[in-house]
Amino acid sequence: MRLPSMSQPFLLAPIAECSPGPPGAQVRLAVLGARGVGKSAMIVRFLTKRFIGDYEPNTGSLYSRLVHLDGDHVAVQIQDTPGCIQVQEDCVQVLDSLSRCVKWAEGFLLVYSITDYSSYQSVQPLYQHIRKVHPDARTPIIIVGNKADLLHARQVQAKEGLQLADELGSLFLEISTSEDSQGVCDVFQYLCKEVSKLQHASSTDRRRSSIIPRPKSPNMQDLKRRFKQALSSKVK
Repeated sequence: MRLPSMSQPFLLAPIAECSPGPPGAQVRLAVLGARGVGKSAMIVRFLTKRFIGDYEPNTGSLYSRLVHLDGDHVAVQIQDTPGCIQVQEDCVQVLDSLSRCVKWAEGFLLVYSITDYSSYQSVQPLYQHIRKVHPDARTPIIIVGNKADLLHARQVQAKEGLQLADELGSLFLEISTSEDSQGVCDVFQYLCKEVSKLQHASSTDRRRSSIIPRPKSPNMQDLKRRFKQALSSKVK
């Protein structure tokens, strides 16, 4: 399942710190994956259009920005996560450390590097953990193969990423954060749209469930008939 192409331009200026708003006003995203796959670079590329290649290992930064999305201002919060997922480790124990982030977020990017097969293997346990926390199949999850410019060092073929995404029922895209700013913007833009749709659907469901059914109007003909029967029985 491939990511649909974006026909609308994506505007990133101006970028301002997002002030807290009412519940549901923010789009909350989380970017997960193994160490060194380019999670932080992707987020910074999306928010600023700049590419920075080297980052200190992060402990989980939260980015909060106000961006333009299809002509509207959208408050986007993006949780960057430490690259502590390793297949050879106890996955349950490692994933538990991310449970709070997974529970908080409404949409997810699962990122691997096409130059690191072990990072690709980390995607499925991450996906399964998200589905345990968010059993609603509508929760949007996109699988991203990063560093697509490093073809000489490729360890994961594009067809492998697509096959995994199809098995998990997710969307898939290969991008190069260093060379393709638009590709990075497209994947975040699409995820924001999907989260907004889900928020709208949930809000509609809550409104419907809160409506008290209106009692049916009495059938006047039936009431007259019963009244006549009552009178006739008293006369007898």
